[in-house]
Amino acid sequence: MIRWLLALVLLVIPAVASADELRPVSIQFEQVSATQWSLGWREPRAPRAIGEPVRPILPGNCQFSGEPGIMIAPAVATGRAEVRCSGDVAGQEMGWSFPAPGEAILRVAPTDRPVQVHRLTPEAPLATIAERPSSAQVWLSYFLIGVEHILAGWDHLLFVIALVLLVRGGWAVVKAATAFTIAHSITLAGTTLGLTGLPQRPVEALIALSIVFLAVEIARGTRETLTRRLPWLVAFIFGLLHGFGFAGALREIGLPEGEVPAALISFNLGVEAGQLLVIAAVLVAVAALRRIRPGLEARAIRIASYPIGIIGAYWLIDRVIG
Repeated sequence: MIRWLLALVLLVIPAVASADELRPVSIQFEQVSATQWSLGWREPRAPRAIGEPVRPILPGNCQFSGEPGIMIAPAVATGRAEVRCSGDVAGQEMGWSFPAPGEAILRVAPTDRPVQVHRLTPEAPLATIAERPSSAQVWLSYFLIGVEHILAGWDHLLFVIALVLLVRGGWAVVKAATAFTIAHSITLAGTTLGLTGLPQRPVEALIALSIVFLAVEIARGTRETLTRRLPWLVAFIFGLLHGFGFAGALREIGLPEGEVPAALISFNLGVEAGQLLVIAAVLVAVAALRRIRPGLEARAIRIASYPIGIIGAYWLIDRVIG
C-alpha cells in the first residue's frame, strides 16, 4: 500500500509543480470618454503553449479601434487595445473564450459608476455588465475567488496539508489552523489597505521555504521539537508570510471601488472555507488510514513528507533563481 501511495504522489508532482504558476486571466476594461474604452488583459500560458493568444469578447455594442497590441512572453501573453462603444455598456455581455480549464477575472471601470468585478469560467464565460453592481455580487464573486485561490494555489494548499499531517488531530489542529487564519488575515488586510507590504518575489520564496520546513519536521517522526511543542506559533509566523501571498493574488485581481471592505472580507472568508475543506479532507484520510491499518499511519505520513518537501524545494529554487 505504501509503495502504491508513493507512486501516486510522485505521479502528481509534475502537475503540482506546474500548477503553482497558473494565474487567472486578468481583464481590465476602463472607460476613457463617452465612447472610448481602454482594454488590457493578461493571459498566463504554459511554457510550450501553441496557438494564438485569446482576445476578450467585447460587449455587443463595442468594437476594436485598430489592431490590438499583443506581446507574448514564455509564460504570459499581454494585450492592449482601444475600444469604441456606441451607447452604454450596461446590460451588455463581455467575457473570455476559454481554450483550457481555468478562470478569468473581469474588471469593468466606468467613469460615472463604481468599479465592478466578475468571475468568468468555462461554464460561464460571459458576464452581464451591471448598471450598478450590488453588494451581493461583490460578496459572491470574491468569496468564490477566495475558495478557488486556496484550492488551486498549490503552495498554500501543501502548507495546510503539511501542517495537518504534522499535528495529526485534536485541539492542536484547531489551534494551529486558527493561528494560521488570524496571521494571514492580518497581513492580507494590512497589505490590501496599504498599511504594510513586502516585495512579492521574496515572499513567494519564503512560502516555499515554509513548506520545506514543515516537510522536514514531519520526516523527523515523533522527535520532540519546538514545532511539535508549539505548532500554533509556527503556523502563526508562517501565516503572516502566506497573508502577503494572498494579498499579491488579490492585488492582481483588483478591488471594486466603494466595496473594498466587502471584497476583502468575502475573499478572506472564501480562503477560510477552502482551507477548512482541505483540513477536513486530510483528517478524514488520516482517520481512514488509522482505521484500516492502525500501524501504517505514522509510516505513511512520514513517506508523504518526502514528495511535499521535494515540491517545496523545487519551488524554492525556482523562485530564488528563476
